[in-house]
Amino acid sequence: MFVLDAIAHRLRSGCQTMAYPKGPAPALPDRHGGALRLDAARCPEGCGECLPVCPTEAITRPAGQPTALDLGRCIFCSACVEACSHGAVSHTGDHRMAVRARGELVLGAAGQEQVRLAAELDEKLRKMFGRSLRLRQVSAGGCNACEADTNVLGTIGWDLGRFGIQFVASPRHADGLLITGPVTRNMELALRRTYDAVPEPKIVIAVGACAISGGPFEKNPQAGTGASSVVPVDLFIPGCPPHPLTILDGLLRLLGRLEGASGPPARP
Repeated sequence: MFVLDAIAHRLRSGCQTMAYPKGPAPALPDRHGGALRLDAARCPEGCGECLPVCPTEAITRPAGQPTALDLGRCIFCSACVEACSHGAVSHTGDHRMAVRARGELVLGAAGQEQVRLAAELDEKLRKMFGRSLRLRQVSAGGCNACEADTNVLGTIGWDLGRFGIQFVASPRHADGLLITGPVTRNMELALRRTYDAVPEPKIVIAVGACAISGGPFEKNPQAGTGASSVVPVDLFIPGCPPHPLTILDGLLRLLGRLEGASGPPARP
């Protein structure tokens, strides 16, 4: 009887896995503003309203240069959006933020208002991975927020495995590493050894502000400045923590699995 009840419940529930990327991307919650946009041309000369409110000094305005916003250091607290009376910094509602190069997360440089989204791996690497990916996740001193949102991808609603992406227990079975946390001093050696244990060719993905730049812990003597100070990084996914959809988008973008995917819903 119990088995029959379970089967009946399953039939009533239907498929719980989202259709994305074949269907529309789910809307981000209202409290999640998505990627930020910086229109440096709207910053008046001498204005610095947003500078003192940023807890990680992600916003800078060097003398004689335009305002710059480093999404790799940003914790997306929205304090700068609220402080800016000129509308230079704004939310976009876009979940897509992953990039291939660290410098591409710095807005304001060369007139860049939004991130340039990550390009896929070169054809040779994609053929070697076979459009699939086995990752060893390394929590290098994280607070467990990025780790939690990464774990969400394995639930029934997201079903990361349908894309050929799986987390494995051993680096020797992995194609690369997914790193969270600022890489504390006590984790540096462990991260290096884990990286060395992954067979070539391998990739490294830094998830979250801490793994990209050190985040709010950057100036702590026991915390590092992110994964790239220890190992080479191939994909940067900003956020504090990144939304699961942002992480998924970055992984699929890296593998070239977003053909025909629709963009984010229009933000009201």
